[in-house]
Amino acid sequence: MNKVIGKKRIAILSFLYICVAGGCSRPAATVSYQIETDKPCQTMTYFSASDAWSMQFIGLWPQEKQNQIADWLFSTENDANGQPKGIGLSLWRFNVGAGSAEQGDASQIASPWMRAECFLNADGTYDWNKQQGQRNFLKLAKERGVDKFLAFLNSPPVFYTQNGLATNTGRGGTANLKPDCYEKYAGFLADVVQGVEKHDGIKFNYICPFNEPDGHWNWVGPKQEGCPATNKEVARTVRLLSKAFVDRKMDTQILVNESSDYRCMFRTHETDWQRGYQIQAFFCPDSVDTYLGDTPNVPRLMLGHSYWTTTPLSELRNYRCQLRDTLDKYNVDFWQTETCIMGNDEEIGGGNGYDRTMKTALYVARIIHHDIVYAGARSWQWWRAIGGDYKDGLIREYTDDDYKDGRVEDSKLMWALGNYSRFIRPGAVRLSVSAFDKAGVIMPEGDTDQQGLMCTAYRNVDGTYVMVVINYAEQEKDFSITGDKLEDLQWQVYRTSDTEGENLLPVGKVKSHEKTLIPARSVITLLSK
Repeated sequence: MNKVIGKKRIAILSFLYICVAGGCSRPAATVSYQIETDKPCQTMTYFSASDAWSMQFIGLWPQEKQNQIADWLFSTENDANGQPKGIGLSLWRFNVGAGSAEQGDASQIASPWMRAECFLNADGTYDWNKQQGQRNFLKLAKERGVDKFLAFLNSPPVFYTQNGLATNTGRGGTANLKPDCYEKYAGFLADVVQGVEKHDGIKFNYICPFNEPDGHWNWVGPKQEGCPATNKEVARTVRLLSKAFVDRKMDTQILVNESSDYRCMFRTHETDWQRGYQIQAFFCPDSVDTYLGDTPNVPRLMLGHSYWTTTPLSELRNYRCQLRDTLDKYNVDFWQTETCIMGNDEEIGGGNGYDRTMKTALYVARIIHHDIVYAGARSWQWWRAIGGDYKDGLIREYTDDDYKDGRVEDSKLMWALGNYSRFIRPGAVRLSVSAFDKAGVIMPEGDTDQQGLMCTAYRNVDGTYVMVVINYAEQEKDFSITGDKLEDLQWQVYRTSDTEGENLLPVGKVKSHEKTLIPARSVITLLSK
């Protein structure tokens, strides 16, 4: 993989082990994937990650290092060999702080990394010099073609909270927001959207006023900023924010609910009913107190996080099918907006200790596949773009003691996400895929062998087709591509594997119907030419 910034990057190029059946005298492919061009599924929007909390420091590092990080995350350019320079994220997620950084140790948040500045001052004025490192990355993203931005909050400003903190102490599962500050909070959110656009030229297209309000841990310090809320408290806030946006003629979309666990979206899970059944609460007209389906600036869309629903493998699929069934019942779209590796992800050793290899990359690719295919996710977003010695960052940081400089390393996880994000562009339509064995017999759910090959297909708005194929197995696998309108297509293949330099490496071309061999423990993307 590409290693340390400031040193010469060395890529050892290898080439795809592709054989054409006739030329290599090989038998027919084990699996034939038929792309059903007449069976569209969901329309894809964005792939993304967040700036929390690293960019407040890294966004103030020497410009050369910021540029390299931004290239890795946002670039859609290729080098002279046709290898992508970055993973082409199409949306950037910005954490609006609540003011724990200004409180320091008094915030009851132990780590300075998890505190955040707030634009709002105690006297009600604003300081638009705050959150400068994060704002620098807004600009770096925009310079590289990102034109969609999402703002999210973990807590209301400390001046509005009941305990004067950005963490939840003594509030149980209810909002840490003073009863007379709901309108003030809505005004603050509108001010932030308008203020950042005025001062930085960056428009927040979306905003989420609560993050994981159903979390059973309730975000009690010393962890991080956080605030629980009941469905009724969320609905009240959203309605007030909608009114503020309408009054100011703002078209920013208000998103709900950044659910901490899929199970809270369609039932209860370690919380009571007031923070469960969220799809029904917000989008069933019978839920009078919480219904948001007719609220201006609120799309018929639910946001959720795929933490804690990834094991065992049977539940990886089942939870997402249950989620999809409920979403379909109430005609609601879905974005997956956060995940990383947690303690229950025992298959890869849990979240502790950063992993630069394909072990984590493949595990996450399998989650992406299931979120898209079974939950119907239109957007897929990782948690932190940059993290430390934990499996929560696409990029690993090594920051100097004074926070002013350091170094970073990329990972196979980042590049494997790029197998999706770099090539599946906003507006792409996912197409159904059927799998057939050697004898031409259809294989039920043959597009998803959880320990072998997993395949999805898409048609971009420019007419190009994309296939992403994961090989989770310890052995190489082969397949071929068929489908109406695809007979004469040639596909460029990009591969990510544990081999040094194979980070979206262009490794050859293959035609439809020709056998393609995918090495063990790798991810490939095929882009029609």
